[in-house]
Amino acid sequence: MIKRKYVLILLLFVLFIMEGTIVPWLVPSSWETRITPHFVYIAIIFFSVYENRHTGLVLGLVFGLLHDVVYYGSMIGAYSFAMGLSCYLLGLLSRSRQAPLPLLMIFVLLGSLLLETILYGNYKLFGLLHEPLSWAMLHHGIPNTLVQFVFALAIYVPLRKQLEIITKRRKPDEKS
Repeated sequence: MIKRKYVLILLLFVLFIMEGTIVPWLVPSSWETRITPHFVYIAIIFFSVYENRHTGLVLGLVFGLLHDVVYYGSMIGAYSFAMGLSCYLLGLLSRSRQAPLPLLMIFVLLGSLLLETILYGNYKLFGLLHEPLSWAMLHHGIPNTLVQFVFALAIYVPLRKQLEIITKRRKPDEKS
């Protein structure tokens, strides 16, 4: 059980590194400023829904802070706050750990839009953005959400199986 958790956290680090190294090469140059997918965030949503919301909160805070420090240095804490809060809220919404594919994809869409909205609100509050919300969602939020949705569909089966193995192994240990 513990080894599988380390493997899943290692997967999050690999996804984090992919976001900054491989993904920019795959995005067309005309969309480079619009699409910044957050694959780690999608995997953390899976943790929030299938593991528990507290795990999602901690992972969101940690990897959000990592995003703030490595990629987006204009304001430290914006991604940490947005990822932690949205993962916690999505984990709170999902009452069962047996969420089917359509429900999880709704969580992914809601979570991606919530992340973009919280980030917009943070940057607008501190005067770093001057565009209206409709412009930001049209140019950044919706394209990012679509890319993250496709990624969530691609990793659904393998990641869900790994998370189910972890939760099934933990249940007998918690009873004793």
